[in-house]
Formats: sequence, structure tokens, C-alpha cells
Amino acid sequence: MDIKQIEHGSKGAFLIEIDGERLGEMTYSKAGDTLIIIDHTEVSDKLRGQSAGKKIVLAAVEYARKHNIKIIPLCPFAKATFDRMPEIHDVLSK
Repeated sequence: MDIKQIEHGSKGAFLIEIDGERLGEMTYSKAGDTLIIIDHTEVSDKLRGQSAGKKIVLAAVEYARKHNIKIIPLCPFAKATFDRMPEIHDVLSK
């Protein structure tokens, strides 16, 4: 499952597209150069049981680590994922 990232100005998203169809998306807003705010996550039922939502969150964590930025997970799904995974708390904004 490939996840790609797009950014337009202060907005961005991590996307799962299969055969040209967008099946998963997590959107965020940039707050300066060192912080992103995850505001929405949505995954198609076609990906049910494949941990697609978790994989999108982990893609954001990898991005944050690579670029030395922090994350505020306002989206309930992303927040729940962070709550269940203490090993990714290093990218949370304090």
C-alpha cells in the first residue's frame, strides 16, 4: 500500500490511491515550519481490515521525524492512534 504526500501552501495530505481511486486521506494544516495539525482522516470501506488508517498516521510520523517537526492530532482517529502507540509520542507537540 503506497502512501503519497501532497502539499499546497499551508495545507497538505497523505493519500492512498489505488488504480487512480482515492481510498484513504489524512489532511493537515501547517502551523509554521515546525508543526502540523492533523484535522481529518478518512479511509474507504474497501480497505477495511488492512490497517490503512494506522498506516497513514505512521506515514505522518515518519515525515515528522525526517523533517524535525511536531504533530497535533486534532482528528479523533489520529488522536486515538497516538493514544494507543506510545512509541510514536516523540513527534507529539507538548
